[in-house]
Amino acid sequence: MNSIPCMIMRGGTSKGPFFLAEDLPQEKAARDKALLAIMGSPDGRQIDGIGGAHPLTSKVAIVSRSERDGVDVDYLFLQVTPDTGMISDAQNCGNMLAGVGPFAIERGLVRAQNIETTVRVYMVNSDSRADLIVQTPDGQVIYKGDAHIDGVPKSHAPILQNYFGTAGAQCGALLPTGQVIDVIDGTECTLVDNGMPSVLLRAADFGLSGYESLEDLENNEELKVRLEFIRLQAGTLMNLGDVSEKTIPKMCLIAPPRQGGIISTRTFIPRRVHQAVGVLAAASDAAGCMIIGSVAEGMAVFEDNNPCRVNVEHPSGALTVELEWEGGTVIRTALLRTARKIMDGTVFL
Repeated sequence: MNSIPCMIMRGGTSKGPFFLAEDLPQEKAARDKALLAIMGSPDGRQIDGIGGAHPLTSKVAIVSRSERDGVDVDYLFLQVTPDTGMISDAQNCGNMLAGVGPFAIERGLVRAQNIETTVRVYMVNSDSRADLIVQTPDGQVIYKGDAHIDGVPKSHAPILQNYFGTAGAQCGALLPTGQVIDVIDGTECTLVDNGMPSVLLRAADFGLSGYESLEDLENNEELKVRLEFIRLQAGTLMNLGDVSEKTIPKMCLIAPPRQGGIISTRTFIPRRVHQAVGVLAAASDAAGCMIIGSVAEGMAVFEDNNPCRVNVEHPSGALTVELEWEGGTVIRTALLRTARKIMDGTVFL
């Protein structure tokens, strides 16, 4: 196998190649070897592949027709670490998910309807489901539109994501330890999983404002060492085991909002700082901030008219999250994303 059909897409604020599972080697080791050659890893610049030299642009989506009842396609997300060549399936990615609906329609896995098409997706990584509403006027996917998301320069056609069963999808419960507050290395944390295992921490507890630039945080080696120490302990507490070679949990420093949102965030993913915020990380952040007694108490701000629809602020703007609660847990998470087809063709190994 010297070449593989591939579509490069931007999904939300991420970017990467999308593949049909049937086009890739079926054995995992052979598949990962092919993907590393395609992405150009291990190499920090990914100069010999199509990877974008940053975790947000070194992502892979693998899609297949689903055999599950009530589901159209299965979606497997893989995170490739540019410099080490590590490939992880330990997390989901809601940004790349935005491209799954259009890709499935373009590849003929789902038949487009007039006006809009719902693509029902089983998310392999988190054993949960999402419905994607894709704009398909005249039975064709469109990418141009008036929807704008922070972190993406232009406007595009909206893709509504409705997530189901994300609470505790990877850790067993919305609050994996059963505690609203856990103390690790003398620091109070809220450990939460609403689709993305996350550790919420007050920026002030690290002597920070929470509004630092990405560059300042990236260059703060003392901070990164301390966060990694906490992350390793949190991984065990969150039923994730040894996370030293995993990209979860994410580490989120929070501060009072400045732009009318619920909270301001700076997210480590886990060793680089996110230029915005991950979709499911935002869903977990919002859920954690809504829980009485969490580390966000006293700084999280809710809208009086709709306390379940909130904006999670991040370095590039904000991401709107809508949560539906029942019995003390989240039963539905809704977000607006966009996607764009960048290239469709053949990639060579």
